[in-house]
Amino acid sequence: MNYVIIGGDAAGMSAAMQIFKYDERANITIIERGEIYSYAQCGLPYVLSGDITDIENLIVRTPSMYQKKFGMNALTKHEATAIDETKKVVTGINHHTGEAFSIDYDKLLIATGANPNRPSWEGINLANVFLLKDIPDLEAIMEKVDDGIERVTIIGGGYVGLEVAESFCKLGKHVTLINRGQYVGKIFDEDMATYIHEEAKKHSIHFVFEENTEKFAGTVRATHVITDQTEHETDLVIVSIGVHPNTEFLHSIQKTKKGAIIVNERMETNVRDVYAAGDCATQFHRVKKADDYIPLGTNANKQGRIAGMNMVGVDRTFKGIVGSSVLKFMDLTLGKTGLTEKDATAAGFEHEAVMYKGKHIAAYFPGAEDLYMKLVYEKNTNLLLGGQVIGKAGVDKRIDVLATALYNEMTMDELEELDLSYAPPYNGVWDPIQKAARKAK
Repeated sequence: MNYVIIGGDAAGMSAAMQIFKYDERANITIIERGEIYSYAQCGLPYVLSGDITDIENLIVRTPSMYQKKFGMNALTKHEATAIDETKKVVTGINHHTGEAFSIDYDKLLIATGANPNRPSWEGINLANVFLLKDIPDLEAIMEKVDDGIERVTIIGGGYVGLEVAESFCKLGKHVTLINRGQYVGKIFDEDMATYIHEEAKKHSIHFVFEENTEKFAGTVRATHVITDQTEHETDLVIVSIGVHPNTEFLHSIQKTKKGAIIVNERMETNVRDVYAAGDCATQFHRVKKADDYIPLGTNANKQGRIAGMNMVGVDRTFKGIVGSSVLKFMDLTLGKTGLTEKDATAAGFEHEAVMYKGKHIAAYFPGAEDLYMKLVYEKNTNLLLGGQVIGKAGVDKRIDVLATALYNEMTMDELEELDLSYAPPYNGVWDPIQKAARKAK
């Protein structure tokens, strides 16, 4: 059977390995528009900062490895531009030669990921204005870092914006982050984001709020970022204002208004024998009880694995997500799972929230750090809807407990009753989650 996968990163290659595992006679072709397969996008800012010393450490397997070890036809610089669902053919452009190509399939997976939003601002193509989405982007930025760069301006205060701000701060640059909203880290509620703002001040990272970038001034290089309020002098600019699904070339595949491919629990699309997974597809949100779009590597790998299994006839369903993520910003860890108050309101939940400040281990034990927590729960049922945790230590542990609780639809009372581990170097006798849950009563 001919299996064709469009996209050679997380979702695509997770699927390819499942197909290889379960179908010994599989003929697998991967169509990748870039030249790099299976790399860790989330590690890019840490190469920039020097925490990861070699870009090659981000690459799991090269195209040649997939070809030699697994017998896959791993194509590079092949961009799919159309799918004929009736004839079961993928067509596109071979950028090595400039010629058209066509590949027949029996089963097809669309794993094209997401593209960074590229605004049409004047000056966006100047030599020192960059987006950061892949390894070539990173290499281009790193070529400029030591070229007399002192002032770095970042547009956007999401995951990548905050991580890149940290990276440039570690490199000793003067960092300004411009955000059009009232606070950075929009996955959090505003009252929790204040801890991020305070951390930025401690490290002399300058946050600018409620300014809309309009253009970049300069000839060869941008010298100023012009907003609707003022202008900011700069030597280098990183634009990080979100992503959108890479699905513009698809016309018969059912998509959301924002372009994400709608899939069922087996990663099937509305077209027979066509599957989709990863940052180009929807994810079922277990708390909202509805499809969502949260493009993260964790979701992409899970969905790709399930797509690959179903493509070869192994029945496996995707159970959904609860929206968990964790982020390092300077000395803080920022964690979130489920719904914020803002999310809960948008989803139609009547909800309440509790705030709690405690210690990540026993308060009397040396090294105990402050832990800031917010739990959101449904008003009438006491059902946990989400959690936000920020602190220097112990955040990831709590977020994972809360994510597990959300997955299993636990109430605040049940959170308090959890049998969690305790020893003074690791926790208090009552975990901060339990103390926060108790406040909800």
